[in-house]
Amino acid sequence: MILENIVGALIIMFMRIADVTLGTFRTMLVVQAKKYHAAVAGFFEVLIWISAMSYIVQHLDNTVNLIGYALGFAIGNILGVTLEQRVAIGFSQVNIVSLHHTDEIANKLRQSNFGVTILPGEGSFGGVSIIIVIVQRRRLEELLKIVESIDKRAFITVQHSRPYRGYIHGPKV
Repeated sequence: MILENIVGALIIMFMRIADVTLGTFRTMLVVQAKKYHAAVAGFFEVLIWISAMSYIVQHLDNTVNLIGYALGFAIGNILGVTLEQRVAIGFSQVNIVSLHHTDEIANKLRQSNFGVTILPGEGSFGGVSIIIVIVQRRRLEELLKIVESIDKRAFITVQHSRPYRGYIHGPKV
């Protein structure tokens, strides 16, 4: 009986890990406007979720099943975000402000096949230059390493970017 309860809880946990991982990944696909990919992920997410819920409703008297459900949910979130980070779909906009190394950073990024735009800005101590790069997310770490190898004190912000139109410099995907 005890072994049966543990096996049931493990089944629920693994089903929740699968459906929450897919759900987290699906949410990221929606944000990236990958509607057909999101629909496919959502189909399997819900199919697994319904199966898990069906099993749980039949075994609500077993507290271990509820713990398996909650643990599967928590682990599924971690795995979903990890999966999305590995796949790295889409683009990011990186803004870089370096007080003394703007040209050096821009030149090195351009040599590494990144498209770089430099805009003038005004900081609290006077003029600054803002380096803007739209980068494929899978190349984000490469870009950050280049900047930090030149100026460890550069101010860097990264945000989601969904290009509307135009040319994105760099290797073709």
